[in-house]
Amino acid sequence: MKLWCCLWFTEELREQTHSNLPKPMKDDDIFGNRVGSDDDGHDSTTADQFAMSSAPPRADALPSSWSGECSSAAARSETASVVAVSVADETRDLSHKRAKFYSDFEEVHFSAFASAHAGKCGASNEYSDYDYMKGSLRPSGETCYDAFALMGTSEESSFDSSIVKDGEGDDSDISKVEDVEVRMDLTDDLLHMVFSFLDHPNLCKAARVCKQWRSASAHEDFWKSLNFEDRNISVEQFEDMCRRYPNATAVSISGSAIFLLVMKAISSLRNLEVLTLGRGQIADTFFHALADCSMLRRLNINDSTLGNGIQEITINHDRLCHLQLTKCRVMRIAVRCPQLETMSLKRSNMAQVVLNCPLLHELDIGSCHKLPDAAIRAAATSCPQLVSLDMSNCSCVSDETLREIALSCAILSFLDASYCPNISLESVRLPMLTVLKLHSCEGITSASMAAIAHSYMLEVLELDNCSLLTSVSLDLPRLQTIRLVHCRKFADLNLRTMMLSSILVSNCPALHRINITSNSLQKLALQKQDSLTTLALQCQSLQEVDLSECESLTNSICDVFSDGGGCPMLKSLVLDNCESLTSVRFISTSLAGLSLGGCRAITTLELTCPNLEKVILDGCDHLERASFCPVGLRSLNLGICPKLNILSIEAMFMVSLELKGCGVLSEASLNCPLLTSLDASFCSQLTNECLSATTASCPLIESLILMSCPSIGLDGLCSLRWLPSLTLLDLSYTFLVNLHPVFESCSQLKVLKLQACKYLTDSSLEPLYKGGALPALQELDLSYGTLCQSAIEELLSCCTHLTRVSLNGCANMHDLNWGCSHGHYVELPGVNVLSIASSHDNVHELSEQPTRLLQHLNCVGCPNIRKVFIPSTAHCSRLLFLNLSLSANLKEVDVACLNLNWLNLSNCSSLEVLKLECPKLTSLFLQSCNIDEEAVETAISKCTMLETLDVRFCPKISSMSMGKLRAACSSLKRIFSSLSTS
Repeated sequence: MKLWCCLWFTEELREQTHSNLPKPMKDDDIFGNRVGSDDDGHDSTTADQFAMSSAPPRADALPSSWSGECSSAAARSETASVVAVSVADETRDLSHKRAKFYSDFEEVHFSAFASAHAGKCGASNEYSDYDYMKGSLRPSGETCYDAFALMGTSEESSFDSSIVKDGEGDDSDISKVEDVEVRMDLTDDLLHMVFSFLDHPNLCKAARVCKQWRSASAHEDFWKSLNFEDRNISVEQFEDMCRRYPNATAVSISGSAIFLLVMKAISSLRNLEVLTLGRGQIADTFFHALADCSMLRRLNINDSTLGNGIQEITINHDRLCHLQLTKCRVMRIAVRCPQLETMSLKRSNMAQVVLNCPLLHELDIGSCHKLPDAAIRAAATSCPQLVSLDMSNCSCVSDETLREIALSCAILSFLDASYCPNISLESVRLPMLTVLKLHSCEGITSASMAAIAHSYMLEVLELDNCSLLTSVSLDLPRLQTIRLVHCRKFADLNLRTMMLSSILVSNCPALHRINITSNSLQKLALQKQDSLTTLALQCQSLQEVDLSECESLTNSICDVFSDGGGCPMLKSLVLDNCESLTSVRFISTSLAGLSLGGCRAITTLELTCPNLEKVILDGCDHLERASFCPVGLRSLNLGICPKLNILSIEAMFMVSLELKGCGVLSEASLNCPLLTSLDASFCSQLTNECLSATTASCPLIESLILMSCPSIGLDGLCSLRWLPSLTLLDLSYTFLVNLHPVFESCSQLKVLKLQACKYLTDSSLEPLYKGGALPALQELDLSYGTLCQSAIEELLSCCTHLTRVSLNGCANMHDLNWGCSHGHYVELPGVNVLSIASSHDNVHELSEQPTRLLQHLNCVGCPNIRKVFIPSTAHCSRLLFLNLSLSANLKEVDVACLNLNWLNLSNCSSLEVLKLECPKLTSLFLQSCNIDEEAVETAISKCTMLETLDVRFCPKISSMSMGKLRAACSSLKRIFSSLSTS
């Protein structure tokens, strides 16, 4: 059932609410009246329906301010709706009045009824006829007055008795409405409270629900402020609205008829406190009548012509407190308001101002370009209680005017004299000033600081774009904020202010010296000060400093940020791209983060910062010596420092250290008791002594990468006995011959990488497959090695616990024949060859072989592999991944693996025979293979789960074969072909 109050309920809430509502009452309502008859004898059901269609204000009646608030208030209105529904459930039996909800009955009745009343109410059908483009609500062309008139219409007048007479009408229609009537109990007080959360647009929506809601939403408490900005309303309609809401306290009007409307407002609304006018012409008659509006407190006029533009306008009001005339056109203005407190004439083009406002404390005459210096002086000096004065963009203001103002306005605390080129503050004394803004004042120089120094109460000072300012030296005890931006000649800053908490110095290319003393400054940013060479700080609370791209900073900056340098609380220091730094040395107990990115000239780094947790050294490619003793680092990457030669680290919490690429590192002292990962790849100068000292001081190392460390020998391997938790060891590209220390000491080793260890002999790995060494080993990488075929076969046969084996590029690797040939079992890798008398005994012996845990086998680029035969009896049921790509001489592949799901034979250009019994194979790669389409079709016919097939660049497979391949394997989803894509 779709309720007419759908503007109030979400789709989800509507279903939930409908299920919890009480059953409709078909005979009598809670007053004992028969449904279908109101107090006057009319059909109340039909009357209520009409009231709902005609009572609320229409879209065009919404003032612009309400329209702007509509979208932001949607969530509040929906929340208020939910509150109304839930509270109604609880107060069902306590209410003295019921709000009635009607669902849509047959559309023909509603349309007929609406057409019958079309002449009586033009907005009866649709309220929400809005255009939401550009985030605003637009009226649908109806007048503002109609909506408000409907809001105030009585229940009796909203019903036309000629439409439904006593004893007439279709009873069946009434009964249909009665069947779907839903009642909710809401007391008037509760409804009033809920409606207090709604804005004006949603109050108008609420008025459509029922008579009670219409009456509640029209309560004068909700219509204290009437906004007619940009609304088409006649004088008669406006007068009627003022009569309906005589207690309104705020009115907003704009447009061509502004004068006539405002005259009606001030004569009708005796409680008017706020009056806002805009975009029109206001005759002097209005200002004469203004005194009759005795309750007025605030008058705002924007973008209007006052009087005829050439006469003097007088504003005389005994109780007016706030006056705002912005962008107004008038020749002269006189203001005599004894209670006036604030006044703004910003951007108005008047030539004369006379003020008689003894209590005025805030005056804004900014951008009044036609006001002469004498007029400004007379206006300001006539207000002895002035606290705030904005005269920005008044180019004629002189120092003489400022001196007069300083004498007359003893308590002036805010002064904005920005864009006043004629002032220099010479002999100006403003001791009570707290805020001073002097943007783009060409007369402000270093000599002006003497006058500013007398403002000992000053808290905010802004000197942006003062092009002649060369230095600032101030000792102001209360100064909190200072701005110096785009001062192209500014060179020296000397501040002594204990309260300074914010400083912005930017784009001052000549600045070379800064001296700041403050107990409140916590953050200092001085980026891109190319000439800055000297920095002195006495800032007890300073925590963050950013000196990025200060290219002239020297090594002396280190003393400023070390202990005793004046910044005892410093936590973060950024010195990125300070290219003049060569030797950096910090001793700080507070420093937690240091960034030296792009400091390419640094050769020596010494950090004694026990709480340092983060350091950035990207781009420090000339660093030769580094000491981190002690630091609080948990990880450190020095692989970006290729010239690092000497390293010393003392880090009690470090767990990861990367030295990858430190090719000249010859001396390293590591004291990191919690270190678990060490990557020393390509540290070609790393010695056995260094490795021994490291393993002794870092006993928790689990991952040790020594790839391409040719200086590591047998003595270095012997030190591995100090690493009982070692699980990963990478000795690739080393000159090792004997691995006995590894087999004897690393009982927990899981990963062993020996790529390109060409000096290992055939017997080097015998402890693995003969002595049972490294029982926990799971991954072994022998790629590009020189082990013979027999050693490889023995290894694969006996080390059944291996899960990943890599034999890439092994020239001595021959056929993988893990089965039988001509009735005899061949000694093959992965199978112990036994002499057998009969095939029955043979099968029995094979069944006794242990199941291998091998999952990944990589034999990429093995030039001597010609045949691969892995039958189901080879006990490789765990094999998932087989890579034989780039094996140019491979001709025959016969694989029967139950769980194999990935097979790569790409670039096996000699491949001719392919036999597969792999029911779980999902991906097969045959790119650049010389195999014909019949062999592929036969091979994939037994792969019932194959999804991806790659036959690109296969010369014997044409685009016409794609259909055959799909027919051979119905599970195929993707076939990659160089001739066609399918």
